[in-house]
Amino acid sequence: MSSSNTNSHSKPQPQEANMALQTHSPSHSHNNINNNKGVFGDVYTIIKDMHADHHNATFDFRLPPLPNFLGSREAREFFSGALAGAMTKAILAPLETIRTRMVVGVGSRNIAGSFVEVVEQQGWQGLWAGNMINMLRIVPTQAIELATFECVKRAMTSVQSKWENTDYPKLQIGCINFNLPLHWISPVAVAGAAAGIASTVVCHPLEVLKDRLTVSPEIYPTLGVAIRNIYKDGGVGAFYAGISPTLVGMLPYSTCYYFLYDTMKDSYCRSKKKKSLNRPEMLLLGALAGFTASTISFPLEVARKRLMVGALQGKCPPNMGAALREVIREEGLKGLYRGWGASCLKVMPSSGITWMFYEAWKDILLVQNGNPF
Repeated sequence: MSSSNTNSHSKPQPQEANMALQTHSPSHSHNNINNNKGVFGDVYTIIKDMHADHHNATFDFRLPPLPNFLGSREAREFFSGALAGAMTKAILAPLETIRTRMVVGVGSRNIAGSFVEVVEQQGWQGLWAGNMINMLRIVPTQAIELATFECVKRAMTSVQSKWENTDYPKLQIGCINFNLPLHWISPVAVAGAAAGIASTVVCHPLEVLKDRLTVSPEIYPTLGVAIRNIYKDGGVGAFYAGISPTLVGMLPYSTCYYFLYDTMKDSYCRSKKKKSLNRPEMLLLGALAGFTASTISFPLEVARKRLMVGALQGKCPPNMGAALREVIREEGLKGLYRGWGASCLKVMPSSGITWMFYEAWKDILLVQNGNPF
């Protein structure tokens, strides 16, 4: 290297150093470095900006806004189902009381006789025996059932449409590949089954309470007494007595019921070239769907009721198959449809009125509130 370069790196004399300290103020040094076009000027700028950000930074720990669930389509369908179920049960409570008595074999074996017996023994208010728990049961049951049906139906339809446009999933076992097409699966049937399962699992304890209040009002005169006695006899598990046969009986009914109504509604609208049903048509198609589904699944309903209240009579069959055999042995095949007439009188208007009220509340809560989903 040249001597000039060597001298440039030599240690400055004390006087020169003092002069350097006097002339290089912080601002002056800052300007010089910022004016430097080399790498060190860029580094200094970056470090300075980070230092300023550190002092000026504000930390925001706010949670993101929660979704407006109450304004969602699912919530409005939930409320529509709850209101429809409550209004329907308030109208049809006497038929529910008579149907339950006939199905489980309490009192008269015909509708008129059972009606007279209830009025003579308990007065007119006896026709609404257990109606409070029935209302508490039907509001969440109908809300969960209808909301689940709508949600699962939309989800299944969306999945089918997506996979039809792309490719169906495949399953490989060894060297064998299987395509898993979903076109043969009905979204409505799956949604109906899911609706029945969801509502049953959540609301089964209320069904147990309702049956006890209706069948044995002398043992369970009030809701509070019923809850205490049932819990005392079997703990929490007693409120889920008969859950397995209930699910077995519910699946065919719920699947058929929703599948028939939705299919008949779509077919009718296509044949009449209209977008939706009017109120009388909803009432009629809902009643027909309820009648058909109830007729198909009624023997399972008889067995289910026997299992649920059999403990009260001291002869509880061990399972649903045993309950069906017991009914056939005691009453023949016609015993499987004992109470079917009363059940149809309850199910048909209940199904029709429920759909009519449900669609009406959906029109109010979904369309008229600016949410034409």
